[in-house]
Amino acid sequence: MYAAYFNLREPPFSIAPDPAFLYMSSRHQEALGHLLYGTGQFGGFVQLTGEVGTGKTTIVRTLLVQKLDNVDVAMIHNPRQSELEFVASICDELGVPYDKPATSIKALVDGLNDHLLRAHAAGRRTVLIIDEAQNLAPSVLEQVRLLTNLETDKEKLLRIMLIGQPELIELLARPELRQLASRITARYHLTPLSAAETSQYIMHRLRVAGGPADLFGEAAMRRVHRLANGVPRLVNIICDRALLGAYAKGTRAVTPDIVERAGAETLGSAPAPRRTSPAPGGWPELLRRRPLLLIEAALAIAALIIAGVMLRAYLGTAAAPGPPQRAAAAVPEAQPPAAAPAAAAAPIAPTDSWSATAPAPTAGSADTPGASQAPAQSSPAAAEAVAQPAAAQAAEPPQAAAEALRQGAEPLAPVLARLIGLWDPKIVIAAGENVCAALAQRRLQCYTGVGPWAELAAINRPAILTLNPAGGETRYVLLRSLERDAAVLQTAGGSLRLPPAQLENIWNGQYLLLWRSETDQLSFAPGSHGAAIAWIRERLTMAAGKPVTLPLPERYDERLRESVKQFQASHGLKVDGIAGVRTLMALAEVQRPAGTPTLESGG
Repeated sequence: MYAAYFNLREPPFSIAPDPAFLYMSSRHQEALGHLLYGTGQFGGFVQLTGEVGTGKTTIVRTLLVQKLDNVDVAMIHNPRQSELEFVASICDELGVPYDKPATSIKALVDGLNDHLLRAHAAGRRTVLIIDEAQNLAPSVLEQVRLLTNLETDKEKLLRIMLIGQPELIELLARPELRQLASRITARYHLTPLSAAETSQYIMHRLRVAGGPADLFGEAAMRRVHRLANGVPRLVNIICDRALLGAYAKGTRAVTPDIVERAGAETLGSAPAPRRTSPAPGGWPELLRRRPLLLIEAALAIAALIIAGVMLRAYLGTAAAPGPPQRAAAAVPEAQPPAAAPAAAAAPIAPTDSWSATAPAPTAGSADTPGASQAPAQSSPAAAEAVAQPAAAQAAEPPQAAAEALRQGAEPLAPVLARLIGLWDPKIVIAAGENVCAALAQRRLQCYTGVGPWAELAAINRPAILTLNPAGGETRYVLLRSLERDAAVLQTAGGSLRLPPAQLENIWNGQYLLLWRSETDQLSFAPGSHGAAIAWIRERLTMAAGKPVTLPLPERYDERLRESVKQFQASHGLKVDGIAGVRTLMALAEVQRPAGTPTLESGG
C-alpha cells in the first residue's frame, strides 16, 4: 500500500525469510561459523539457541545455501514426533528405503546405518539439523543420543545440530539428559541486535527495497530498538506498521511518535526496554546522516563476506562481528580475564556525501604527519590543555579537564577522517559510498565494541571514543595513545593528556577502530580450506617461534584447531578453536606491517 508512496520496489519489512533481504550481524556470522564447523570432517554435535525471532532460521537457511562439498543434509522441521516417526523422518530426508508403514525402530536404524556407511565410503558427510529442538520429547532426545553412536573408528557418521529456543538449554540441563548434553561439542546462543545494529538492519532493508535509507531518523530507530528489544522479527513488524502510519499521515519520514504508536498497535503494551548497547547516538546513524567528506585513508583489501555469504551491493553489512555490549551473553572470542567481554565488529552505515576536505594537522597533534584533520575551533580551555606539560595536564583539576574535553570533542565525520588518515592519507572514498565497505575493499576493516581500557590496550590500535556528557549531545574524540596513567586524545583543540579516570563519567565504553585484515573471510573453522588457512598456519608457526616450512596445508583440520586453541589461550581469547575476528586480529599482530598505527606509536 505504501511502497509507491515511498518509492520502494517492494515492502522492506516483510517477516517472510526472503534471502534478498539477508542481514548478518556479527553474532549471526559467528553462529554460522559454529554450524559450518559442525558440517566439517571433525564436526560432531552442535547446539544453537536464541530467543524467538532472533534469526536462527536465517542462520540455517544461510548454511543450506553454502557450497558444502560432499555434505548431505537431513532437515527436521517438526520435532513433535514419536521415536519411530522421528527416525522415519530422517530416513525420508536422506532417501533411505524402508518398509512402510514403519513398525520397527531397529529396522529403521539398521537401514540408516547402512546408508551412512555407504556415504562415508564415498567420501560424503551427513548432517542432521533439528529445528525447534526445544519441543523434542525426552524419549526422542534419547534416540538422538543413540544416533550419535553411529560411527567408525575415527569419526561420527551422523553430525547433529540442535536449533532451538532458550528452553532447549534448560531441557538439556536435566539430569536424565546429561549423557546427551556431554556429547555437544559446540554451543552458541544468538542474542538480539544492539541499538547500532538495529539501525543498520533498518537501513539495509530500506536500501534493498530500493528506497532512501533515511525514512527513519536516528531517534525513530532508537525507539524501534527499544520497543523490539533488538529482535529482528519485531523490528520488521513495527517498521512495517510505522511506514503505514507515515503514509496515512502523509509524511515522508517516520518520527518517534509514529513508531511508538506502531508499537502499541502491533505489540500491545510496549515491552520493558532491555539495554543491549550503550547510550544512543552510535556510529552508524551519524555516518549515515553526515555528508560524506572526501576522505583520505589507508591501504586495503577486498570486501569481506563471512563463510561465502553474498551481500553484494550492500557490502557495508558484511563487516565483521558485533554488538556494542559491555557484557555480551555469548561472544566467540572474549577478552583477557581482566577485561570485560568484547563486542565484535559492527558495520558502519552508508552515508550520503562528504563534501569537505580536512586541513593539515594542528600544532601539537598526536596524529602522524599528513593525517587528515577537521576544522578546529580551539577553546581557551582546549588550547591551554595543549600548551601544558604532560605532568601538569595529568594533575589538572577534573572540572578543567572535562571542560577542555567538552570543547575539543567533535562530530563523528572529522574524527573518522582523522583516524583513516592515520592509516593512509591518500585513500579517497567517493561520495555516496558506505565508509566501511569502501575501506574493506582496501583490506581495512571497521571494528566497534564496548569494553574497558585494557581491551583497547590489547588490540593496540588508535580508536574513536564515544562521549556522552550529561545533558549534552554525543561527541567523539580520537584515542591516539595509552600510557600507564594517561590517555592521549586528539581533539579539535589539539592533543589532550588525561588520566583515564577522568573519562569514566562521559565515555560510555563504546569505541570504533580500524584494523588491516589479511583474508577475505573473517571466520574460519574446521572444514574451511584455501590460501587463508595457509596464512593462519604461517602466523601460528611464527607465533610459536618455529621456522616456517613451505608449502603449508590449506585445510583447517583438527590439528590446526588445537593450535588455534593454544594461541587463543595464550592471548586471553575464548578458547573455541574457531579463528574469528579477534583471533585474526591477534594473528595479524604477530608480524605487524611497517607503518601500522598503534597506541604505542601515538604518544
